[in-house]
Amino acid sequence: MLFLASLVTPVSARGSDRQKPKPYALIFGTVWDPDGHPLYGIKVKIRRADEKRARWELYSNHTGEFAQRLPVGKADYIVWADVKGYKLPSGRQLKPGPEVTVHIDDDERSDIGLHLDW
Repeated sequence: MLFLASLVTPVSARGSDRQKPKPYALIFGTVWDPDGHPLYGIKVKIRRADEKRARWELYSNHTGEFAQRLPVGKADYIVWADVKGYKLPSGRQLKPGPEVTVHIDDDERSDIGLHLDW
């Protein structure tokens, strides 16, 4: 009976031992080939503008998209695609496109596109 009461009791009325989720900023993007098609499996690197090496590495998903959570606060980030070792089924070689600079002020989302070259 106690179990059923806990299922009916609203979450807000129960004791909340959980902490509030920590705020974050988000860079969300899509990797595009030169013909405008999204690309799967492209390594994406992100670094703070004042650093030399990538702090985050992730891969684009089946729709060419990627997302990275970042600390809240004013900062600039550099985002680029690393295509070393990436093979297209057609055999064509991709070249990295230009790096993208993203400015974050607070706990916001920034949407970008990474466009690759032949």
